[in-house]
Amino acid sequence: MNKQNALSDWSPDSWRSKPAEQQVEYDDDAELHAALDQIRVFPPIVTSWEVERLKSQLAEVARGERFLLQGGDCSERFSDCQSRLVDAKLKILLTMSAVLMYGGGKQVVRVGRIAGQYAKPRSSPTETRDGQTLCSFRGDLINRTEFTPEARRPDPRRLVEGYSRASLTLNFIRSLLSGGFGDIHNTDAWDLSFIEHADQPQEYERIIDGIRSAVRFLDASVGRTLGELRSPDFFTSHEGLHLEFEQACTELPPLRDRWYDLSCHLPWIGNRTRDPGGAHIEFFRGIANPVGIKLGPGMDPQELVALMDRLDPEREPGKLVLIVRMGADRVADGLPPLVDAVMRADRTPVWCSDPMHGNTYATADGVKTRHFDAILRELEQTFEIHADCGSHLGGVHFEMTGQDVTEVVGGARGLSEKDLHRCYDSDVDPRLNYEQALEMSLLIAHRMRSER
Repeated sequence: MNKQNALSDWSPDSWRSKPAEQQVEYDDDAELHAALDQIRVFPPIVTSWEVERLKSQLAEVARGERFLLQGGDCSERFSDCQSRLVDAKLKILLTMSAVLMYGGGKQVVRVGRIAGQYAKPRSSPTETRDGQTLCSFRGDLINRTEFTPEARRPDPRRLVEGYSRASLTLNFIRSLLSGGFGDIHNTDAWDLSFIEHADQPQEYERIIDGIRSAVRFLDASVGRTLGELRSPDFFTSHEGLHLEFEQACTELPPLRDRWYDLSCHLPWIGNRTRDPGGAHIEFFRGIANPVGIKLGPGMDPQELVALMDRLDPEREPGKLVLIVRMGADRVADGLPPLVDAVMRADRTPVWCSDPMHGNTYATADGVKTRHFDAILRELEQTFEIHADCGSHLGGVHFEMTGQDVTEVVGGARGLSEKDLHRCYDSDVDPRLNYEQALEMSLLIAHRMRSER
């Protein structure tokens, strides 16, 4: 299909003619338009060249030549735009990618849920406490967590602040990487104290020793430090939820014949907003960025194929990332029909496992958490399902942090529900902490290495 004909009926605002879920109602249109106009004239957060580089690397993931690691906060906060917090998030992502690179024998594509993951979908637009009903907290891009009319009012000025903080965060990440922060030679700085509590401490230690030996061998082989090991690529992603904001960030760059959403490199469409006839699908079908689609339990195989045809009629390599979030008890039934339908349609997307979202539960005290074992169980089943279907899992997607939080139970230290109160810092969903995230990557690396 000719590219121009495929998009002849699309424009950055054609989504407005479609039903739009999870959108925000502002009480001052003039204030909203002033904020959006300000965003339109700002320098873009990312560039089209970076977007195309990511798409090229994702095409290699789809062919089995690379592996995708996507991770970060469930919902970023403006207050987290601090150097120590940003470098902690970057550190765990880079550490995990080094472990996965060693385990899988492939280069890893690093994509953070960072520098823009400020908006969250909600099951209800309002929340009621003690007889008072207010707007639900929908992320720092829209309103604040405090349960007051002033805090919960959707404030357009927060769109500008979100854009600014995303830019600050990404610019700091770029500075860190260009300065050698991502140097894999710095494995001695990794915090590995949790290993002594693990069931397989010797296996973890063998992997770490193997990484160090491999790096020394590569350096010795070429007689110099390898650049990719010192300054790796890094890309950003967020849920493309707020369509007014995403449209304001969309440009037709010079020397390009496609529109790009330059708020991030990889926007994704959430499980609640993937209606084939809805506004989100309409918007994202027209941009050149690679696009993720969250797939929850109950996803119909034929609907998935129709979504792929709608979002990627040209079958462009690296365009689509299918992020599966079923839950450990549902993935065995829900995933195989999807893989089969995609293979029958002769499609080669990136298959990515999100083993976090389908495994959330509330304790007796009402605290949201997840169990490390359930996350791992869904991930292991997903690897096996793809292998049985003649497909391959191309990546993993985690909600995690570089901090020592206690939000997910289990892991080598055996965190229990009683530990959750010690350092539960998330405003929305629970995240793997530094140790749990690194342990998860070691377990994945062990599996990948055994299958090579």
